[in-house]
Amino acid sequence: MADTVLFEFLHTEMVAELWAHDPDPGPGGQNMNLSVLESMGFRVGQALGERLPREMLAFREELDVLKFLCKDLWLAAFQKQMDSLRTNHQGTYVLQDNSFPLLLPMAAGLQYLEEAPKFLAFTCGLLRGALCTLGIESMVTASVAALPGCKFQVVIQNS
Repeated sequence: MADTVLFEFLHTEMVAELWAHDPDPGPGGQNMNLSVLESMGFRVGQALGERLPREMLAFREELDVLKFLCKDLWLAAFQKQMDSLRTNHQGTYVLQDNSFPLLLPMAAGLQYLEEAPKFLAFTCGLLRGALCTLGIESMVTASVAALPGCKFQVVIQNS
């Protein structure tokens, strides 16, 4: 429990620190801040990808890797499994979390909906880093329709 609270606090502080120096960074500055958060998440995802699947030497298919992310990696990072995984069987996967822990504190009102993307950039990097370590190049984006739920779209490169 304490680890969860510390991680959520650290994540909130990383986001706040990047936006504190320039509270209204405009399109270019906002993209730079999101890129910094995504890069941090990418490195953490690489490290988690290296440590977690030791008992599974090789995944047979992309779908197995995505299932691993939804169950094992998500459990290690957020103490819960992803709520759903969908695919079009052409290299695009949608991972849905109906109560994403990093968005729970802001779920009280719709006024926070536009602030949500900056709280998802780190996690997009986390997913992309884990996939990269497991041998899959990808592009990961996130969207929020209603707080605290979110969707991560994973598009596999060279599929």
